[in-house]
Amino acid sequence: GRLHEQPICITVYLRLKPSFFEISGQSNNVIGSIHYGHLTKAVSALAASYADVRTLVHEVTQKAFALARENVDAVCVVFSLPKQILLANGFEVEVITPKGKDSLQQAAKVSVKDLVMLMLIGVERLAKQKVITNITLYEKSGMHQVGYPAIIKQIVLSLSIGNAAYLTLEKFVLHIIRSSCLASDAIEAVTTRSQKPNALSVTHSSGVETTGCHDVL
Repeated sequence: GRLHEQPICITVYLRLKPSFFEISGQSNNVIGSIHYGHLTKAVSALAASYADVRTLVHEVTQKAFALARENVDAVCVVFSLPKQILLANGFEVEVITPKGKDSLQQAAKVSVKDLVMLMLIGVERLAKQKVITNITLYEKSGMHQVGYPAIIKQIVLSLSIGNAAYLTLEKFVLHIIRSSCLASDAIEAVTTRSQKPNALSVTHSSGVETTGCHDVL
């Protein structure tokens, strides 16, 4: 099929040294501050064309260190693709890089936000109900190529085929964690939170959240 452009959002957090706040706060002089407009323009230029997410995160991290100079101890870059995962509200890759380290060798945290599925689940299995799931995947350190859209698609497919077996959210959540961890050796751990917003009339939702590690599954 045809390739389509999709919106992206890049958030950059600078972990600034305490001494920077003391100097810039006391002087009240913009010369001693960081020009965030320059950083924004530099990041926008990098995002105009990129090979892959981790490479772009690396380039943004390097640019942030260069512009902040000696004032920063670490840089956190969060790369968001709201249209990346079918049925989900967002997809994020977060990498925190301490000063002097290579961002390509840092562990990434990957989040799939508000994945919505209609399921027959729970003791009241009379009709399908909405289940909203948030999945956080913790990669091992280093550069990895993990096909998250394919992994999530396979998990959704497996849940839709075997939904009659899920009487509890606990079983549902553990299936997602196990499937995610075993999908790639690069995934070290997975946290999953699933909620049923329509299960109880007087509450926002009922839900379960737990974490599983690759090594114990």
